[in-house]
This record gives sequence, C-alpha cells and structure tokens, in this order.
Amino acid sequence: MFKKGSKLYSIANAKCPRCHEGDFFKYKLTFNPSKVTKLYDNCPKCNLKYMMEPSFFYGAMYVNYGITVALSIATFIITKLIFNLTLLQSFIAIIIALLILAPFNMRLSRILWINMFVSYHSKK
Repeated sequence: MFKKGSKLYSIANAKCPRCHEGDFFKYKLTFNPSKVTKLYDNCPKCNLKYMMEPSFFYGAMYVNYGITVALSIATFIITKLIFNLTLLQSFIAIIIALLILAPFNMRLSRILWINMFVSYHSKK
C-alpha cells in the first residue's frame, strides 16, 4: 500500500510523483510561514518541473478547502458528541484545530494536487 510506485507513497513521504526519490518540499514541516510551501523548481532526481504551468498550485486551494471542511466537521462532531461542549466552545476548538494543522493542510493539498496529474515512472 505504501510501497514505492503507489500514489500513497509519494503523498505520505512528500516525494516526487514521477520518480518517488526526489524531495518535493525544500524544508521539513515547519510553522515558519515563509518556508511552509517552498518547493524545489525541479525534482533533484528526475528533473520533473513541479510548477508545470503558471499558477499551477492554485488548484490546490480546492483540495485544501475540502480538507478544511472535513476537518471542521470531524472536530465539531468530536467536540459535540464526545466532549459535550457548547456550540461556542466547539467553534473555538475548530478554529484552534485549523490553525494548528494549517501548515500540514497546505503541504498535503499541494502534494495531492500534483499527484492527480503526474504518474509514477520507474525508469525516470
């Protein structure tokens, strides 16, 4: 399932979607806003151009939106049903969860987006 050659391998390890060897992001997961989404121009191993066209990663905003909505609903259900918090407390918990997970969500949406368009090639 997480073997080299699967989309999940590329997504979970933040690797190039074509060769699964080169790193996708320049920096590891960080809360520094200037470093969160910095990625290489090309794959260090297979030379795949990550920014395939101008503004390619604007589409990742739609993926990020879906992740954010799913996370908000899950947080609300957990806080309401399990912890029995009030409506205001639940919304505060949602905001806190979204702020804490924002760097992860932005990176995940970008790697998901590029994996929709690029397939693995073992020879590259």
